[in-house]
Amino acid sequence: MKSNRPIHASPPDRMLRDLCPALANKTYFNFGGQGPLPDPSLDAITSSWKRIQELGPFTTDVWPYVSAEVNNTRAQLARICGVPPHRLALSENVTSGCVLPLWGLPIREGDHLLISDCEHPGVVAACLELARRKQLSVTVLAVRELRGGRNEQAETDAAVLEALEQMLTPRTRLVVLSHLLWNTGQRMPIAAVAAQLQQHPAEPFLLVDAAQSMGQIPVDEAAAAADIYAFTGHKWACGPEGLGGVALSERVLLESNPTLIGWRSLRDETRASLDDPHPFHADSRRFEVATSCVPLMAGLRSSLNLLEQEGGPGQRLERIRLLSERLWQQLKDLPGVMPLLKGPPAAGLVSFELDPNTISLEPSEVVKRLGDQGIWIRDLADPSCLRACTHVCSSEEDLQALIGALCHVNAT
Repeated sequence: MKSNRPIHASPPDRMLRDLCPALANKTYFNFGGQGPLPDPSLDAITSSWKRIQELGPFTTDVWPYVSAEVNNTRAQLARICGVPPHRLALSENVTSGCVLPLWGLPIREGDHLLISDCEHPGVVAACLELARRKQLSVTVLAVRELRGGRNEQAETDAAVLEALEQMLTPRTRLVVLSHLLWNTGQRMPIAAVAAQLQQHPAEPFLLVDAAQSMGQIPVDEAAAAADIYAFTGHKWACGPEGLGGVALSERVLLESNPTLIGWRSLRDETRASLDDPHPFHADSRRFEVATSCVPLMAGLRSSLNLLEQEGGPGQRLERIRLLSERLWQQLKDLPGVMPLLKGPPAAGLVSFELDPNTISLEPSEVVKRLGDQGIWIRDLADPSCLRACTHVCSSEEDLQALIGALCHVNAT
């Protein structure tokens, strides 16, 4: 059913879209790959670089500034995730946020890992290598075919929990499930999954890839419930690449060990001694390693603040869903185009397949032809499809440009 609900305008001051040079000369739907960096965020990064050089990059004057940047960034990300700051580790990206705690979990030979069939290859590869080294068994949790959309979310949630119950074994020690599936766009019931795992005799850990969640949907309930909830700032949050975070449960902090180790992992960064068998931070900092790019923190905080000016997480998601629903419906009505989901998407990821009898081009060629017209989407390999993302920065005009181009893509 088409939605005729109005899409509410942003506040009367400059919209986030107007602050992003990358959106000025193209029609952009790749927020799930990388979001555009607003000018104020770039200015914040530049100002931070300059301030560090003014203070001296390695002087006693610079350390209070660096400490404040780290603490302020950690606090802001922790607040968004609904966890206390000691449970929030800073990372460079989603992969490091997932993998560093993963490899520190108390998992033993013969244990069982359960991984959904919609996880990103980077996380899957890390789990498979862990399984190879520790001789673990791995099975797949099938969620891809649960193609319900927003209007069937309760049905999808129930199906996920039922599938999970059927696949758990007495030796299951880890479940890997993204909050928002990067290929189909489905939202997973993370808090309910966490509650179900707590009732299991082995109390499996829950690792959540939140690459598509931070900045797009409310994350506090899921982040607070998961054991490992890893995200990045460079996608939907429109921050700089190279900075993200991971929310960790108290259980992970109590039972896990550091993996890739550096001076930031240590309680006393000036020494490591045989006389100290427990030199690492007791909190999330045990999973932070060494020197990172401090100016990026100012840029990410700026982008997060700009997002908040567009409305709260729920308000932003409402606008994103209105746009994605309209795009889903228009794609559904387009000959030769088949959205993956049976109903409107739960958020801004809209994936669709092409009927080869109507559109003879491969998805990668469609991406190229649209790009030649300044319209940017992406193709995915598993399943083979195209993906367009709507954001608070998107507009009705963007949707019409994409639909119009797809109508004539065979002829271009």
